[in-house]
Amino acid sequence: MSEVLAPWQQRVHDHALATLAAGRLGHALLLCGPAGLGKRAVAGRLAAYVLSGGEPAAEARNRPLIAAGTHPDLHIVSFEHNREGTRLRTEIVIEQIRELGRKLALTPQYGRAQVAIIDPADALNTAACNALLKTLEEPAPGRYLWLVSARPGRLPATIRSRCQQLEFRLPQREEALAWLCAQGHAPTPAAEALEIARGHPGLADQWLRGTGLALRREVATDLDALEAGRADALEAALRWGGDEQAGERLYHAAEYVRDRAGAAGLTDPERLHKLAAWFDAANRARELLRSTVRTDLVMADLLLAWRDGARPQPGRVPTGKGEKR
Repeated sequence: MSEVLAPWQQRVHDHALATLAAGRLGHALLLCGPAGLGKRAVAGRLAAYVLSGGEPAAEARNRPLIAAGTHPDLHIVSFEHNREGTRLRTEIVIEQIRELGRKLALTPQYGRAQVAIIDPADALNTAACNALLKTLEEPAPGRYLWLVSARPGRLPATIRSRCQQLEFRLPQREEALAWLCAQGHAPTPAAEALEIARGHPGLADQWLRGTGLALRREVATDLDALEAGRADALEAALRWGGDEQAGERLYHAAEYVRDRAGAAGLTDPERLHKLAAWFDAANRARELLRSTVRTDLVMADLLLAWRDGARPQPGRVPTGKGEKR
């Protein structure tokens, strides 16, 4: 856990502590907002405070345990391996919530409180949500249940209504750019990354530290080449789906097409409609990647449709008819 919170994280953290000090912080919180803004980091910092009873010395001792995931009174619920142990599940299942309930029923080992963090909460399946409701409706003293989600709308209303919301919002551009520079990034590439990330400092930082900007340019080059008939859609589909960056490529593709749609504006309604349809399909395809659908088929359908200017149908098995070789 980072020792220094970003300014937008610090604001949410301070608001939560003020609410706690005023006796208005409930046992159930929903930390929500765009992915990559540090919701989990704030949850960890709040957990350190609550589990320490607000005592600075105890909090300092607890932070390393929390960072290592070994604090006995902090329970993290996230994706686990399937029964065969071959891959991570794509949802949080009822057995995990039942086990969490059993842990929260025990006496805290450090005698202060227990905190459970479910991340991402929107991955709870229906049965797990139903099991969680009982814990939310019958809170035990000194038990805190915090849900972390970038897509809170996917949670049932019955769960959202029982949680206090801590909302994370994108900071102002000046604050985000200053933070990026404080992370060691040069101003010019930081500004470029921030613009491409639509003001999201977490995404910009991730891209600047990795290959995100290069991947963005590669995606744009591929789409332009396909549209102009200079590239093979099936070859590109195999490349796009051939590594762990498939989801990130689709994100960049959707954002690139959104920029194109904005440029089309009202001057070409038919073109605007096709771009908007492809943008929606690319985002749906990102969701399909969480399922058992073959990634190369998802990519092939999207890229063939982009080349042909047609509406894509993610998951359809492409025939390759008419494909240039």
